[in-house]
Amino acid sequence: MASTKLIFTFVIAFLLSLFISPSHSFWSYPPNDDGLKVSAIDSSKVNLSLYYDTLCQNCSTFIVANLTEVFNNDLITIINLRLVPWANAYINKTNNAIVCQHGPDECLLSTLEACAINVWPNVNKHYAVIYCFQFLAIEGKHKDWKSCFDTLGLNKTSVLDCYISGNGTKLLQKYADETGHLSPPHRFVPWLVVNNQPLQEDYKNFATYVCKAFKGSGAPQACKSLVHKKIN
Repeated sequence: MASTKLIFTFVIAFLLSLFISPSHSFWSYPPNDDGLKVSAIDSSKVNLSLYYDTLCQNCSTFIVANLTEVFNNDLITIINLRLVPWANAYINKTNNAIVCQHGPDECLLSTLEACAINVWPNVNKHYAVIYCFQFLAIEGKHKDWKSCFDTLGLNKTSVLDCYISGNGTKLLQKYADETGHLSPPHRFVPWLVVNNQPLQEDYKNFATYVCKAFKGSGAPQACKSLVHKKIN
């Protein structure tokens, strides 16, 4: 238990350092007509989209143990990282209610994560919040999600306002539409897509696909290491 807390503290400290790191700057989201924010994608980067359920253990583990590495090895500098918390949820056509695979708690967490993405467009900030939520989910403590804002020194008011106002539900409905138009449809979660190419069962090797898809100059060392490893 003590070692788990130590790891959590260390990684949270690392993610907090991203807030003030100029090398990990990301895009901004101009507001659209309904007050929600939409992404302005950097076309020179590789699009990496993760479709997941917020209380899926495989998804939580992937986010905490695998995806976080893109910040550690500078792969984030060539990625447009998008997190889409919907996956196996669906909308009940009878009452238009959102139904989540792992129950109401997952719907709450998914809405909060959608709101965090919208409130803090900078990927460093919203990823830190989502990382914290997902770490708690692994520990079976997802009901303690409010503690993440205190741990990260972030004001939760805007996220709660987004949730209470119904904007979070609107965001999830947009994610539902996007997920529903995946081609081919997702078969399991986590489901990773690189430049519209689903990685299927090979999703844990996403770094290789990202590096292969990157056509710009100045590839991070992580890509050079992958190429070197492949040659050898």
